[in-house]
Amino acid sequence: MDLTTITYIVVGFTFALYIGIAIWARAGTTGEYYVAGKGVNPIANGAATAADWMSAASFISMAGLIAFMGYDASVYLMGWTGGYVLLALLLAPYLRKFGKFTVPEFIGDRFYSKTARIIAVICLIVASLTYVIGQMKGIGVAFSRFLETEYTVGLFTGMAIVFFYAVLGGMKGITYTQIAQYVVLIFAYTVPAIFISLQLTGNPLPQLGLGSTLSPETGAGGVYLLEKLDLILVDLGFSQYTAQKGSTLNMFLLTASLMIGTAGLPHVIVRFFTVPRVRDARLSAGWALVFIAILYTTAPAVGAMSFFNLINTIQPGEIGAEEGNLAYENRPQWFRNWERTGLLEWQDMNGDGRIQYYNDNNENFAQMARQEYGWEGNEMVNVDRDIMVMANPEIANLPDWVIALVVAGGLAAALSTAAGLLMAISSAVSHDLIKGVFNPNIGEKSELLAARIAMAGAILVAGYLGLNPPGFAAQVVALAFGLAASSLFPVLMLGIFNKRMNRAGAIAGMLTGLTTTLVYIFIYKGWLFIPGTNNLPDTPEYWLLGIGPQSFGAVGAILNVIVAYFVSKATPPPPEDIQHFVENIRVPRGATGATGH
Repeated sequence: MDLTTITYIVVGFTFALYIGIAIWARAGTTGEYYVAGKGVNPIANGAATAADWMSAASFISMAGLIAFMGYDASVYLMGWTGGYVLLALLLAPYLRKFGKFTVPEFIGDRFYSKTARIIAVICLIVASLTYVIGQMKGIGVAFSRFLETEYTVGLFTGMAIVFFYAVLGGMKGITYTQIAQYVVLIFAYTVPAIFISLQLTGNPLPQLGLGSTLSPETGAGGVYLLEKLDLILVDLGFSQYTAQKGSTLNMFLLTASLMIGTAGLPHVIVRFFTVPRVRDARLSAGWALVFIAILYTTAPAVGAMSFFNLINTIQPGEIGAEEGNLAYENRPQWFRNWERTGLLEWQDMNGDGRIQYYNDNNENFAQMARQEYGWEGNEMVNVDRDIMVMANPEIANLPDWVIALVVAGGLAAALSTAAGLLMAISSAVSHDLIKGVFNPNIGEKSELLAARIAMAGAILVAGYLGLNPPGFAAQVVALAFGLAASSLFPVLMLGIFNKRMNRAGAIAGMLTGLTTTLVYIFIYKGWLFIPGTNNLPDTPEYWLLGIGPQSFGAVGAILNVIVAYFVSKATPPPPEDIQHFVENIRVPRGATGATGH
């Protein structure tokens, strides 16, 4: 069988599995729809949380970032895993003890304000929608490349699958589907990594292969993989793979922003409302970190090995420039496949029929390359980082079933996170806006219907944005994390640990964090014109104190806390019953009870 047929079989089997689980676990009450009846085992919830968290960004994009950024990309590993430590210690058990359904509901009750609840809903919807665009686009790209369909057909297929199991099953259906998706995506990620680690280093564990010596078959036997990468990149005019290239301050703030953004993302937090007891919330966070670590400790090896394979494949002289040229005809099939997607492009600048891949931004090296080699510029004009994980098995000539497994894994990662994000949006609209603000007397059946209609609407909006992504789609993850870090995480922390924090402080803090982060990101991304800035370039020399837009969420969080603190000090304290409410949440009385109260 050819690759396309095998891919259809593997992907079709996984889709049938997801639909079957959704039918088995369909929700019949609002409690099952919003929080899976609060009866999910903590280990199972940990696996579902891991799948919910490990989106197309983790599965597809992160290794690509590591491949091209090297050491500097370690901030993503530290930030995205460190956030679960904050969740386990500072948020999960207390929010579970609160015992309700959503993050905005906690904010509204804690700060005795419908206005605060509405602002929290706005933050949640904006962050979740921007995040889900990337998932929908990932679904379309995976389908269009490997199943040889139109991008729109792939996207609509993914939307239909999510619609079926998310609308029918709610959080209950999503939870058990995500457990299956975790199994699919983790096998899809680790199996090719094991194959490639064996090929390059002879070590079956990618985590150990990253620090091992290369096999003789690579032509660099006995040399450490990372050492060889450093040598190759220096020879091509780039910085060493293992060297720090960005500023320490920016790396620190980016790590902090990713950590607190992780802890503040509503679709992650709501998972801890689904377990039976308070202590299970901590256990869930711990198990989620274990399940996530399997992929995240493999990612550095996948990034380094895929980059090593890429460079060795496109060495000058192996690929020609025009039809009829022998070298052109002999170019690898994987290269031709990805050229058709537009995600991999090259241009023969000097007409020699060969690819030159080097750092033409390094003026000294570029001048030497022109004079001694006749190179006119880096001819790899487009190497989309997102192709590295998907193309790696093809580059390494792995069996077709492994390539098909990677496609299924990428789709599982995108679908699982999309479902979690859409569930958060649906809950915010039906439970927080309709029931919590506009129609408090709505019946359970009517609320469940409203939730399903809201979910269907959210899927349609997400699909539209996936078909017509805005200009800032490439920065969607940074924007989502920045919003969650600067608006939701601080107000949750203050609501739990500061009895004196009142509604005026919470509202002022959320608005400050949200607004400053949006303005900073929009200025440097060219989406907001500020007189005198002339749309400042998104480069380190123009950033304020060297702080990149992706890192500003941590600064927004600090501003949020400062404004909230001083406003609360200048305004009346919360009522006594609210202060007792905060004390009750913090003291773990009844932690062994069935409800957590």
